[in-house]
Amino acid sequence: MSVSEDTSARAPVTRLHTDAAYVEWRISPDQVPYPVALAEMEARAAAIAAGEAPELVWLLEHPPLYTAGTSTDPKDLLTPDRFPVYETGRGGQYTYHGPGQRVGYAMLNLKTRGQDVRAFVAGLEDWIIGSLAHFHISGEVRNDRVGVWVKRPDRGAATEDKIAAIGVRVRRWVTFHGISINVDPDLEHFSGIIPCGIQQHGVTSFEDLGLTASMPDLDMALRTEFERVFGPTIDETPE
Repeated sequence: MSVSEDTSARAPVTRLHTDAAYVEWRISPDQVPYPVALAEMEARAAAIAAGEAPELVWLLEHPPLYTAGTSTDPKDLLTPDRFPVYETGRGGQYTYHGPGQRVGYAMLNLKTRGQDVRAFVAGLEDWIIGSLAHFHISGEVRNDRVGVWVKRPDRGAATEDKIAAIGVRVRRWVTFHGISINVDPDLEHFSGIIPCGIQQHGVTSFEDLGLTASMPDLDMALRTEFERVFGPTIDETPE
């Protein structure tokens, strides 16, 4: 594991900022069933597109499950009866979600952020990499595979493992779905799928890298780096 640069030197990414005052910030303390989260995301994205609700970032954990993206190969689901499997309209292939993994759903209005989906995905990558740097994890992206990766010289010069996944959907220029970062999930649960269709590389986590970090610690880093990349946030007002 390599040590990253000082995060204080990271420059703001103004191309993805907006004139909107704040993005609302929500953290769910309990596990959220996937169908509940999907319904909430779709409703909020529609309200944002209609100008009836502010943008939202929602941090949560799910119970153990697999999701299938729009590019899924059915052969990559190795144990179909192990956990619930949910079809979803996000990009990508099979992904695992479960306890110990921080999921971040970003419902942002790209009409006010340049209407550039590639820049948005690059912003998500930058958000993850900046957040990992707070814990001295050097995350990297690759042109031929999605997600954020860390080199594992302790396991061989060419070994890289995925620590974070990205899968997004855009409807009426409003984004939903988002990112997931492995803090201390049961990595054996990934064995039921070929994650994102990639067999040559594995998955890792903070714990697997020998780091102890709490979910609140990561949440603080995520908020700091989100604001650098996308602009200011405000705690969501309870209904």
